[in-house]
Amino acid sequence: MTTSEAQTRSQAAARLRVAVPSVADRVAAELRLQLAEGRLLPGNRLTESTIAEELGVSRNTVREAFAELAAERLVVRHPNRGVFVASLAPGDIHDVYTVRRAIEVSAIRGGGGPERVAAVRAAVEEGKAAAAADDDEALGSANAHFHGAIVALAGSRRLDTIMSQVLAEMRLFFHKATVEADFYRGYLADNEEICAALEAGELDRAGRLLLAYLDRSEEKQTAVHGE
Repeated sequence: MTTSEAQTRSQAAARLRVAVPSVADRVAAELRLQLAEGRLLPGNRLTESTIAEELGVSRNTVREAFAELAAERLVVRHPNRGVFVASLAPGDIHDVYTVRRAIEVSAIRGGGGPERVAAVRAAVEEGKAAAAADDDEALGSANAHFHGAIVALAGSRRLDTIMSQVLAEMRLFFHKATVEADFYRGYLADNEEICAALEAGELDRAGRLLLAYLDRSEEKQTAVHGE
């Protein structure tokens, strides 16, 4: 094998490693999803052995996933106590919403193909069905799916990855706010209006509606966590 051929193979292997997530990355993605779906609550202790058994991976793999989530501030490790789901501080709220404005509003103003727009509509209908069933947990998940589908309009895996972390952080904030009845129901009409503007091709209007929505949501979270 020539030097040039060896370099080509090495470069191809490097690209493959980047393109294919490691097992630890997949475990981190699953835990991130569980956070976004509200299945892991702030302050919950996460046990390596339990997660390793549930997901069929080694404890070392879970430990690597914990390190990834800790870097994202979704979990915290306390010496001699273990790993716990993070409880985010009020000061994190504005930072998270700044990211949301940047990626969600940009994504919806760019529009998207019919399938991606249909995914936004599906999330809206999912929320309506959850409300009809009086299922608050499903309502929270539907709301997360709505915002995830908005970012997915951009067709960027990197933005989708960023949004998965943001959605996990948001669910940690929302746990305190959702002690109020009908918390997520208050967003259903907004989601419907934003989706309708998107479907009509009124992308600037959809962006304005979403921006106003996020501003109100930030004010609500700041009030709740500032008490």
